[in-house]
Amino acid sequence: MSTDALALPGTELASRPLVSKLHDWVATVDHKKLGILYIIYALVFLLIAGVEAMIIRIQLIRPHNDFISPQVFNRMFTMHGTTMIFFVVMPVLFGFANYLIPLMIGARDMAFPRLNAFSFWMTAFGGLLLYFSLVGANGLYGAGNAPDVGWFAYAPLTSQTFSIGHSTDFWILALLVSGFGSIGTAINIVATILCMRCPGMTLAKMPLFAWLNLIMAGLVILAVSPLTAAQIMLLIDRYLGGHFFDTQAGGSAVIWMHFFWIFGHPEVYVLVLPAFAFVSEVIPVFSRKPIFGYSVMVAATVAIGFISMSVWAHHMFTVGMGANVNTFFVISTMAIAVPTGIKIFNWLATMWGGKIEFKTPMLFCTAFLFQFLAAGLTGVMLSVAPFTWQLGNSYFVVAHFHYVIVGGILFALFGAFYYWFPKMSGKMYSETLGKLHFWVFIVGFHLTFDFMHIPGLLGMPRRIYTYEPGRGWDTWNFIVTIGVFFQAVGILVFLGNLIWSYLRGKAAGSDPWDAWTLEWSTNSPPPAYNFASRPVVKSRRPLWDLKHPADPDWNYE
Repeated sequence: MSTDALALPGTELASRPLVSKLHDWVATVDHKKLGILYIIYALVFLLIAGVEAMIIRIQLIRPHNDFISPQVFNRMFTMHGTTMIFFVVMPVLFGFANYLIPLMIGARDMAFPRLNAFSFWMTAFGGLLLYFSLVGANGLYGAGNAPDVGWFAYAPLTSQTFSIGHSTDFWILALLVSGFGSIGTAINIVATILCMRCPGMTLAKMPLFAWLNLIMAGLVILAVSPLTAAQIMLLIDRYLGGHFFDTQAGGSAVIWMHFFWIFGHPEVYVLVLPAFAFVSEVIPVFSRKPIFGYSVMVAATVAIGFISMSVWAHHMFTVGMGANVNTFFVISTMAIAVPTGIKIFNWLATMWGGKIEFKTPMLFCTAFLFQFLAAGLTGVMLSVAPFTWQLGNSYFVVAHFHYVIVGGILFALFGAFYYWFPKMSGKMYSETLGKLHFWVFIVGFHLTFDFMHIPGLLGMPRRIYTYEPGRGWDTWNFIVTIGVFFQAVGILVFLGNLIWSYLRGKAAGSDPWDAWTLEWSTNSPPPAYNFASRPVVKSRRPLWDLKHPADPDWNYE
């Protein structure tokens, strides 16, 4: 018998050259590896975007500060906003969807594995294109290189007259390329969920994670396409003599706003629905109860998908659309709060009377409930057109938006990281470091974004480089900036926890949480083929059925 036959499992992989291992990751079509690539890619850009946010806040820590120039400030908030939305939050959510959906529905891979790989590399190349703009002459501090038109890129700021050089071109191409990747991923998610479910898993027995990502993918297809069309029109304006957004030649700058926000507000729900999916999986497991009102949760999700396509112009109450149009968007914006609020009650009812265990994932999801509720309340306030006339371009809106993105989505993401880290790595994280991360980060979050509302109410405009003393903004801006440093420490603790746990953590086993969805029935990490034989599902909690076949309390359909 050869010595190779006596080798321990996995040692042949460990002995392979590094280049060969790297090739396996670069050329992979395995949904799990691609999911991890999405997640690592997003974490790298999270660090970059976090540094940009700190630079912005250091500049605003006191009046008449000259930490950076006005030009660099414009570039910082443009790169921060674009990076966070397109190259942090969307990729990390796609990463979790890629990794978990086939496992949850009993499939061996996504419907189109090669399209899956193509979509990831398109998204990755889009992020690199954005930051290639820093490589030009004089880089970040030179003229006309890094984009400086804001992540919204309102016309005429993007015209050749006001955006000299190729900075805006990099921004356009980055979003075009990543947009094709996003649409490819969305098509794959829809096809996988609708066509690849295991025997017995009807739509009514599908995990809420799959339902919410199905609606999310549909919104990506509907919302990213108009943005892609607008980017192409903007390139035509800049280089082929088009005048789509040139008001002096018969075009309309407001048309750009419509195209952008037709993407921009459904995009909020593209990001929020996967966060809802994480919370809908974590809370039942740590409450030891099935989700309350499964059917209502699904119906509310579908309602959000439909209504979200009709609320975009509440970002445009101040551009003179007219009373009738404003009224329609006031009503639609208020209406979308109803199915969103239903979910809050579902999660609270799930927790009510449950045997709650406050592990780190549950802590983050519990904080999510409070913070997303607060974000929703300020969102309803901003749905009122006269109120937005006063505060639409103030720091009140910045605080509201970050309450959604950070207080809602990022907290749910942290909960998801800690919940599924054992499955992805095969190792348990450090509970002590996880709770330290939670408490440091939540203090920083509330110092920053609670107090950011106040200078907004006092009239502090968005996108300003500096401000005059004596307007009542000084102390609040100082507190807000201190909070950012707390958040930065929390992020470093989080990353340190992931790295330490991956290298030194104890073995997790296949099901450390005593959960009930199918991904926990496989090894940790799962094998390349996911399941040796396709599972057969009889209820919404198939793994619990296997572990406790005689327990009637869990046999709900």
